[in-house]
Amino acid sequence: MFELTYLGQSEMPDHAPLETKRFLIVTGKGGVGKTTVCAAEALALAQKGKRVLVCMCNAKERLSTMLGSAPIGHEITPVAQNVWAVNMDPESALQEYGQMALHSKTLFKLLFDNKYVRTFFRAVPGMQEWTMLGKAWWHTTETRSDGSNVYDVVILDAPATGHGLDMLRVPKVILDVVPPGLLRRDAERAWNLFRDPENCAVVLVTLPEEMPTSETIELARAINVELELPIGKIVVNGVLPPLFSPEERTALEAVTPTTSTSAPEVAVRVARARSMRERVQAESLERLSVELPISPSFLPQLFQDAATPAAIRELAKRLT
Repeated sequence: MFELTYLGQSEMPDHAPLETKRFLIVTGKGGVGKTTVCAAEALALAQKGKRVLVCMCNAKERLSTMLGSAPIGHEITPVAQNVWAVNMDPESALQEYGQMALHSKTLFKLLFDNKYVRTFFRAVPGMQEWTMLGKAWWHTTETRSDGSNVYDVVILDAPATGHGLDMLRVPKVILDVVPPGLLRRDAERAWNLFRDPENCAVVLVTLPEEMPTSETIELARAINVELELPIGKIVVNGVLPPLFSPEERTALEAVTPTTSTSAPEVAVRVARARSMRERVQAESLERLSVELPISPSFLPQLFQDAATPAAIRELAKRLT
């Protein structure tokens, strides 16, 4: 049985040097804290001197609350020192991509800015996903006048598991079915980056619970086997420090709870519930450690609101 020794800040393992990457793809089951990890990781990388861009995919925007910034729309916005963010939407991303490709806003409007072309692009399978994924990738290619990168690291806050996989499949589909041309060329460049472990890493986020654990293991297999993308880090969010030993958990769970409101009986029920959660956590961490390609890192359960700048700064310290 896997037994967690709670890791303090100085003991937090960092299995993948994410600061050496150009592109990070953060994904996982919905509700596991992907955006929280993106925010904390962005601050952690910025503290190491990196210029970081966080790209969200037409999301219900919460990052600005986490970082204490102005609301984030489809224009790139500074959200913290050395951190910028954008909430991409397909139509704005298509417009930006078209202007970059054609090198002319006038020509783009002539060719793309009509309802028939927009309807066509919405109907093409995978095109909306590619406009956002392609935009996030393109920001890794941006350079300043001195030749340095505009952003050292681009973090993609990818959609949840199923939609995230569908998005990551799109460049491979383009390479399989689209004839040579601009779209295929860019998809090939992006796909080469995504598969390069020196420059790209997938970050899987999960919780120490049964369903997120099972889904994360399946997701890791799809990313490794089907897409052959490099998994650089696995973050288990919301980990509780264990209060009970395995023997104490066994004893507590053997107790038949009552409905008594006496203080001792209430304390036993609370302890039993905590013990059961610790058991599920230990079993989940055991599965993740055995069945995933790299050992997970842990972020602690915060007992205050995690969607605050103070909480995100604390989590960034843990990641650092």
